[in-house]
Amino acid sequence: MNHLKTYVLLAGLTALFGGIGYMVGGTTGMLIALAVAAAMNLFAYWNADKMVLRHFRAEPVGRGHPDGRVRAYVEDTLSMAQRAGLPAPKIYLIDNPQPNAFATGRDPQNAAVAATTGLLGLLSREEIRGVMAHELAHVKNRDTLTMTVTATVAGAIGMLANFAFFFAPRDGNGNSNPIAGLAIMLLAPLAASLVQMAISRSREYEADRIGAEIGGEPEALARALEKIESYARQRVNVDAERNPAMAHLFIINPLSGRGADNLFSTHPATRNRIAQLTEMARRLGRSFQPAAEALNKASPWGAASRGKRGPWG
Repeated sequence: MNHLKTYVLLAGLTALFGGIGYMVGGTTGMLIALAVAAAMNLFAYWNADKMVLRHFRAEPVGRGHPDGRVRAYVEDTLSMAQRAGLPAPKIYLIDNPQPNAFATGRDPQNAAVAATTGLLGLLSREEIRGVMAHELAHVKNRDTLTMTVTATVAGAIGMLANFAFFFAPRDGNGNSNPIAGLAIMLLAPLAASLVQMAISRSREYEADRIGAEIGGEPEALARALEKIESYARQRVNVDAERNPAMAHLFIINPLSGRGADNLFSTHPATRNRIAQLTEMARRLGRSFQPAAEALNKASPWGAASRGKRGPWG
């Protein structure tokens, strides 16, 4: 159902793009806009992952890293990728105190996953596995490519809408209609953003479900989401705030103060995701321990690190 919803929303986004192009410049204008959008998508297809990793200053890490937590993060991610039947992804670390993670890449053969130092400092090893299983689910579902395409098309719609300010649509008699142009300029980007956000939210639910299957511990992912949401609101991710268009990539919305599950949220409400994972755990005969309790217990790293950034400072 989530795949069907994504295809329907993508079709709607494409139809919106074509309709606006036709209203702004007729058939010729629509064809020109489609050519520009195709070039943008082609560039994004080959370069989006590099641009994202560079923006967040992600550094590649491997099994030989001097820090034990990082070695465990790498080892567990590679092990789960093999279990899921995926090629080994490139693994990155981002020096950022906000706990978060994301996946990128045009296909499973060219995938990369990244976690922040804040994530490795906050979560237990089981919870980190749950988070990275979620990111591998995005890779398996090819969500990274889907979200790149939707972001690019949404951006192209915004570009077309700006054209409407200068080239007002014309009616059947050839008369310009500046009011229609203003309406397109204001409403088209909003509609495109709503569709993009709806696609992103549906992908998160599916990645939670498949990630829980890959990792085998839905309750660990549920605890991780609860912790990340709580701590992410207390720490501003400057790089994400600088480019909000990348917010949908992360497992939890990295933008401070935007945790509500509404039309303008790129992520589902965390409580709804936890409820889905808790139900999965119940069916598997496993119990869900709230993060508040888990924080009071020692993790495989030693004492749980309340409010600490981790071994990086």
